[in-house]
Amino acid sequence: MSVAGKPDREADRAQTRLASIVIAVAMLLWLALSFLGGELGLAPRFAILLDMLCLAALGWALVTLFLVWRRRETDRGADKE
Repeated sequence: MSVAGKPDREADRAQTRLASIVIAVAMLLWLALSFLGGELGLAPRFAILLDMLCLAALGWALVTLFLVWRRRETDRGADKE
């Protein structure tokens, strides 16, 4: 919350923007590197590592978006009181 007691919407927007960028980049890298790994004949352990890294990035983005959503819902409930 900001000093005036209103939700800090700019910080929420920045976190939402960052999470959406992480999702887009993770998916594009996952697709591109999976294709390149298949073409280059890399070992399956590298594909699993890539999958785990992408899942970690997507998990982080999911948690971040959930926390922003919860903060907005809490702020919305506080405004009604």
